[in-house]
Amino acid sequence: MSQFDQKVALYKKSLIEKCNITPDDALLRAVTKSMGPSIYNNDAEIVAASEKDEVNTLKENFVKKKLGITNQAEVDAAVDKAFATMGKSNPRKYRAVLSYLLVQHFDKASLFS
Repeated sequence: MSQFDQKVALYKKSLIEKCNITPDDALLRAVTKSMGPSIYNNDAEIVAASEKDEVNTLKENFVKKKLGITNQAEVDAAVDKAFATMGKSNPRKYRAVLSYLLVQHFDKASLFS
């Protein structure tokens, strides 16, 4: 199994166990691939929910730029919902999993096909 496949399996496990969601495998692979080499960096693959700069980076670079959602209230609500879905007790969340949840929330899977 390649390193990439191991990461996808890890993120799938997180979605199933922490979010109670059975992911679309093809979409999860595509979203994970869009993360680039950051998935192989222990610090970069995680979003610390308590770090405003990290959360803002997720909002600006992924939700606004990649997904094209510009309404700040919608962006804030969706990111808060994704954090809640992953569980508030775990302050460190996989960026690829958060991104997958946001893609699903905004129905933007077509951007990754």
